[in-house]
Amino acid sequence: MENLLLAAHVVAGILFVGPIAVATSLFPRFGSTRSDPMPGPIPAISSAPSAGEGGVSVARFLHRTTRVYALLALAVPAFGLVLAAVQGRLTEIWVVAAMVLTAVAGAILALRIVPAQRDALMAPGRADLKGLRILTGVFNLVWVVVVVLMIVRPGAR
Repeated sequence: MENLLLAAHVVAGILFVGPIAVATSLFPRFGSTRSDPMPGPIPAISSAPSAGEGGVSVARFLHRTTRVYALLALAVPAFGLVLAAVQGRLTEIWVVAAMVLTAVAGAILALRIVPAQRDALMAPGRADLKGLRILTGVFNLVWVVVVVLMIVRPGAR
């Protein structure tokens, strides 16, 4: 049972949180209707259209991806909580820290990133894409810390 829960937790994290990290990171590049490409092309996607060349439809797709996968990603903490309960680890410091950080990441996504993406799509010229980039970076950094906690497990018995 534990192995099944662990596998479900890890697979859900990879398949559901991964796309959110990518979609939120790419959104600011396409979230503006400027006709000129954003400064400093990113080599991995330098052939991608600029915001004026269909970028709005890409931004809409990335926003939809963020919203849909955010709902699917609720499976990650659900499986994690059940797994921690089955293993009797709910009170270990690394589990508590991971749960708190997961809640922080969820709040950043639901309360700041998704609304900022929506606002950028509704009022393209007035969007704070720099602030959105920063939020996305913080969101992704929080997930990195959660993954490190899962691997290192400080204070585990």
